Amino acid sequence: MRLLGIPAAAVFAAVLIALPAPQVSAGLFDSIFSPGPQQSQVVGRHLVSVPPGYKPGMIFVQFSRARLYYILSSGRAISYPIAAPKGEARWSGETYVSDKRVNPGWTPTAEMRQENPDLPAYVPGGHPRNPLGVRALYLGKSLYRIHGTDAPWSIGQSVSHGCIRMFNQDVADLYQRVPIGTPVVVAW
Repeated sequence: MRLLGIPAAAVFAAVLIALPAPQVSAGLFDSIFSPGPQQSQVVGRHLVSVPPGYKPGMIFVQFSRARLYYILSSGRAISYPIAAPKGEARWSGETYVSDKRVNPGWTPTAEMRQENPDLPAYVPGGHPRNPLGVRALYLGKSLYRIHGTDAPWSIGQSVSHGCIRMFNQDVADLYQRVPIGTPVVVAW
């Protein structure tokens, strides 16, 4: 995704550098410029103002602040708290929503099962212990997803193996707003 001929992540990074926190008015991607969830209590879903150049209908993820933004029209976005990837699972880039599923089943990767041999080989959709929660948005051709969780206490932390976790009520809200093909920009 490019904004004004420049990659979206570069535009956003330039905004972060050009506008130090004390000079930014409240509401301008407010959770990005305020202390992150690790320093304070997780702030729930709310509306924020966004810098010009973000296309309505796109998703912007800011892992360093544990927030996902769904861009609306009129310079506004819905800001959702998320759980971000940990350590070497961190990634960034541009992708898109390639599939959507209600109550998705979960199959842990071989790496996950090696790390935790007690994991089941499969958890059916709708099961209360399903780590994908109630909805999943699949990202491009990767194994990464934006999904709900069976561990709501993990929101605001760096705990995933690359996926973007949301509260179940938030992923259900996002799911009904987002069509397949929606652009997704992920940045640190």
